[in-house]
Amino acid sequence: DIDVVTVATPNHWHALATIWACQAGKDVYVEKPGTHSIAEGHSMIAAAKKYQRIVQHGVQLRSSEAIQEAVAKLKAGEIGDVYMGRTTIFKWRPALEAFPASEAPPKTLDYNLWVGPGKYRPYSRRHVHYNWHWTWDFGNGEIGNQGVHETDMLQWGLGVNLPTKIAALGGNYLWKDHRETPEVLTALCEFGKEKKFAEIAVRFWISNNEAQGSISNLFYGSEGYLEINGYESYQFYMGRNKTKGAAGKAPTKHYENFIKAVRSRKTSDQNGPVETAHSSSALAHVANVAFRRGSVLEFDPVKEQFINDAEANKLLRDTYRKGFEVPAPDKV
Repeated sequence: DIDVVTVATPNHWHALATIWACQAGKDVYVEKPGTHSIAEGHSMIAAAKKYQRIVQHGVQLRSSEAIQEAVAKLKAGEIGDVYMGRTTIFKWRPALEAFPASEAPPKTLDYNLWVGPGKYRPYSRRHVHYNWHWTWDFGNGEIGNQGVHETDMLQWGLGVNLPTKIAALGGNYLWKDHRETPEVLTALCEFGKEKKFAEIAVRFWISNNEAQGSISNLFYGSEGYLEINGYESYQFYMGRNKTKGAAGKAPTKHYENFIKAVRSRKTSDQNGPVETAHSSSALAHVANVAFRRGSVLEFDPVKEQFINDAEANKLLRDTYRKGFEVPAPDKV
């Protein structure tokens, strides 16, 4: 009698749970990030198509009528030629508690199942519950957490997918805890084919706002700029004097949009189709690898691999424990 499965597990389970649900004949709402590694996205897309399932990715901005209106105006030339986007992900994250590196799991948790396809490491409260986000084996850092909402918005607004060149710097400068992923991260992306540029900025602690909100997207054009705040409002600013232009606000109805598509059986009704689970998450993955490599990397957005950097490509894909992998698209 179950029609729909919602996946809100740790990141490393998202793809496999989605694929299994599709194989079982269920429609899926999968939370962001849709994937834990770049290769998983193609398998999810293949499963959704093969089993004719509705798979909706949790990128809620896409189901606000106001944000839809803003993007339409942007693409119609409201601020002239758009050349750059900037994403700010400024969100308070406190220091992590100093739990033991290894301890016995509680009797209420099947820890082996929790790890599932992920790389095995001994149980610790350092990486279960919400703390998985700050551990490479199970999470993708803040850029792959809150950030996927914003990378999706960035791609949507600029009309781009994956970059041709990327660099990222950052680290852990405030808290002296066991966090593996960076507290502070700035990624610079060049989209060669579209001739667009983007900056993604992450920081944790108490911060000024660089737009009207600390979670925002900014798009810059020859005639002005567009500011998108949170999930439901936008404001255009025109000319060098930054005169206020068109604005709007409307709540997001993303799960409602998913149910509409479940009922109609039309993927065309979806605002956040399975393809966004791949693309928006993949941008976060590429940025994380650039940070971990510490250098400017060239990327092939068609082959979806780094150019002349075997170590970077290994980091991009090597996320599973041996013998328990997400199936390749042709094996779904």
